[in-house]
Amino acid sequence: MPVPGRDERVWQTIGAALSACTKKPFSVKRIRPVSGGCINSTIIISNDDSNYFVKLNSARYAEMFAAEADGLRYLSGAHALRVPMPLCCGSDDEHAWLVLEKLGELDSKTTRDWRQLGRGLASMHRHQYKQYGWHRDNTIGSTPQRNHYSDNWIEFVRNQRIGYQLGLADKNCHDKRLQSNGRQLLDRLPQLLADHDPAPSLLHGDLWSGNIAFCENGQPVVFDPAVYYGDRETDVAMTELFGGFPPEFYNAYNAEWPLETGYRLRKHLYNLYHLLNHLNLFGGAYLAQCQATIDRLLAHVN
Repeated sequence: MPVPGRDERVWQTIGAALSACTKKPFSVKRIRPVSGGCINSTIIISNDDSNYFVKLNSARYAEMFAAEADGLRYLSGAHALRVPMPLCCGSDDEHAWLVLEKLGELDSKTTRDWRQLGRGLASMHRHQYKQYGWHRDNTIGSTPQRNHYSDNWIEFVRNQRIGYQLGLADKNCHDKRLQSNGRQLLDRLPQLLADHDPAPSLLHGDLWSGNIAFCENGQPVVFDPAVYYGDRETDVAMTELFGGFPPEFYNAYNAEWPLETGYRLRKHLYNLYHLLNHLNLFGGAYLAQCQATIDRLLAHVN
């Protein structure tokens, strides 16, 4: 969405909200748009003393930002990986916003501690809950993500992950073969996940290279989460989806907590959720990859 002009009322409102939450007067004197994704406008706001990172969208995204702030607090509470701390979020008649701390110059040096990221992710995954899901729904990209608590991982994947995205694809009129094969896949989830009973681990939920960065000292930072409790393998699987992370990351993760037998197949099931989401968000360019993934999975159980 376009960045509002310098004199727009939204900056006065955000400045007042920041003043209230930090207990320090803040008035927006400078705004600088920065690259940060295809869903929100991302802006650095400044006065003479402080800088903050703002995500801005239309007012209907207020709940999305509130859930994201909640997720960042959850990840921070695990004391495993650095996240930008949320300061305030809100909305007016036109805009919704989320204000985060500004973490210096990310990726400004070549030093990147992938081992620390792997160890930190394993540590975060050791924070667990008694059920799969989360206390609120959130979003994956801009798609609603259902997180109703469940005691059964197969049912959670069927109803709130793969099945939910297939339902959206059906509403978007994507390919009858996708629906037919997708229903077969849902019926065979007990076979694909046989003898796999993962603990409900705290997950980032959208862990690809675009949602990590590194501070000047190499410390990894994760952001833009889609938090819930689920199989830890889903986070690791998504790191492989769009090019993968360096070997140092996977070696460090497995040194802390080795992945279980069967991961090489299950990762395709877990990444199907994200491929279907991309199909629903961005259109037919992802259809062939969704079909190929379903075919690969069905070949193991037919």
